Amino acid sequence: MNPSSLSASSHPLARYGWDEGWEAEFVPYAEQGLLPGRVVRVDRGQCDVVTPTGTVRADTEFVVPRDPMKVVCTGDWVAVDPEGGDPRYVQTLLPRRTAFVRSTSSKRSEGQILAANVDHAIVAVSLALELDLGRIERFLALAWESGAQPVVVLTKADLVPDPVTLAHLVEDVETTSPGAPVLSVSALHGDGLDTLFALVGTGTSVLLGQSGAGKSTLANALVGEDVMDVQAARDVDGKGRHTTTTRNLLALPHGGVLIDTPGLRGVGLFDAETGVGQVFAEIEELAGGCRFHDCAHDREPGCAVTAAVETGRLPARRLDSYRKLIRENQWIVAKTDARVRAELRRDWKRKGAQGRAAMEAKRGRLR
Repeated sequence: MNPSSLSASSHPLARYGWDEGWEAEFVPYAEQGLLPGRVVRVDRGQCDVVTPTGTVRADTEFVVPRDPMKVVCTGDWVAVDPEGGDPRYVQTLLPRRTAFVRSTSSKRSEGQILAANVDHAIVAVSLALELDLGRIERFLALAWESGAQPVVVLTKADLVPDPVTLAHLVEDVETTSPGAPVLSVSALHGDGLDTLFALVGTGTSVLLGQSGAGKSTLANALVGEDVMDVQAARDVDGKGRHTTTTRNLLALPHGGVLIDTPGLRGVGLFDAETGVGQVFAEIEELAGGCRFHDCAHDREPGCAVTAAVETGRLPARRLDSYRKLIRENQWIVAKTDARVRAELRRDWKRKGAQGRAAMEAKRGRLR
């Protein structure tokens, strides 16, 4: 039977996320005799694609774009040549539903896609080290911006045997993660895995975090077998070597798929204003009470946000982190958007003039 004639639920690719929506998108390519497939790995201009007839190696020469945001990525749905071609080629990419993107270190401020068509973004954070709440907020901003549902997983929970201490750590992270579930998990002992399965057991999940966060161990636990190499983190700083060097899409035994990613040293924002607002939802809500609609929550009179800090309703660390990510995101966007650059220059000039006027007024009072 031709796989394209099957219903979406009984399709051979259903376990990889194939549904009626993808089936409808693929109709014109099915009429051309092409096969649907999902990219499970990309390297050196070629990719592994799981198709209804098995996993094939395909060349990406025909879909190499000028825009780095449109390169073939793990998690993409594609149309590939049918059997008989040697080599076989990816002929087209289906439109993405979601994409997890970070900024590269390039001076041109390009985005790098880490995973495509993702439903859940699992942010792995090791409890072997002191929690870096600012880094967690950064990961969450990118996750929300991608369109995926973030889940924060505190790994290596077996290293915190005191349940009271562990509960406090979870609570600390929850205050930085509005709208995102926070779980403590020990992949070594299996603690917390059932809850994680219940959250991400369907759809596509991407596993993110620094080297040494326990991502490979967690991936093995979720998949149910040792599919990823695991190396011990250094005792001195908790950092690990890159045991995962490519992004791999793995089928989970009880449904859904997992994209494991290499450890991320740098997590630069890329046009993530909406995501930042989601992470700092309480600040966005407070800002509605500011006297000025364009309040920078710094020294402006009538600022509801700074007032909340002064009364203890809002931790000063949260506001500092919010300002930092907003500034970074504005800078990234301004590199590629002339209108935003002009607005920032006007804002800098206005603030500079206000600062000079304040200094002059102060000098006048001192005379």
